[in-house]
Parts: sequence; structure tokens; C-alpha cells
Amino acid sequence: MNENANKSIHCSVTSCKHHCDSVNYCSLSSIQVGTHEQNPTQDQCTDCQSFSMKPGCC
Repeated sequence: MNENANKSIHCSVTSCKHHCDSVNYCSLSSIQVGTHEQNPTQDQCTDCQSFSMKPGCC
């Protein structure tokens, strides 16, 4: 999947099906970032809403 690496989207979440296996990039052309907080104040309050669990992972 490394040939589809989008070098504008860095990612280290190896359990995501969009993660490029041997490099820390996402294979999507764009991602959706959201929050689970009403008024986010820290980076931990944000989420990659494009995340999808890799089949057979974890």
C-alpha cells in the first residue's frame, strides 16, 4: 500500500486500514478530523473520523 502514501497526511496508527504499512502516512486523499468534546481545548480531544479498523487487526 506504500505506493498510495499521501505524504501530506502523516499517520502512525497502524491498526487503521488506511495506514501505509512500512511508512507513517495515510493512503487516503483527504481525511475528516472531528472532536468528541463540545469545546475542545487539547489535541487529545480531536479524532480522525476517517479511521477504519484494519481487517483482522487487534
